[in-house]
Amino acid sequence: VQLQACGGGLAQAGGSLRISCAVIGNIFRINAMGWYRQAPEKQRVLVAAVTSGGSTNYADSVKGRFTISRDNVKNTLYLQMNSLKPEDTGVYYCNLVDERRLSFWGQGTLVTVSS
Repeated sequence: VQLQACGGGLAQAGGSLRISCAVIGNIFRINAMGWYRQAPEKQRVLVAAVTSGGSTNYADSVKGRFTISRDNVKNTLYLQMNSLKPEDTGVYYCNLVDERRLSFWGQGTLVTVSS
């Protein structure tokens, strides 16, 4: 299984970006997928997650600004990021946990928000 993330880049504060993560390969049933962010010299933290049932969970810092979604036909995970802030800067990693509780990570995509 491979997770290919793309869509990162440079945005100004107040702007928007959408990042995506394509799931490639044969997988067991997906339990949940999510986006994590790792800022420079900081630990990787959960930004948003969505379960197989469609329930979503967001970090307090992004609630009301970010939206996580899945396209089950395209096997792709998205993160729409609006009203971006400089503190949203970091490498965003997509994650997949399958029914066996195995965890898979994408290679990360860099998001930089300038003030």
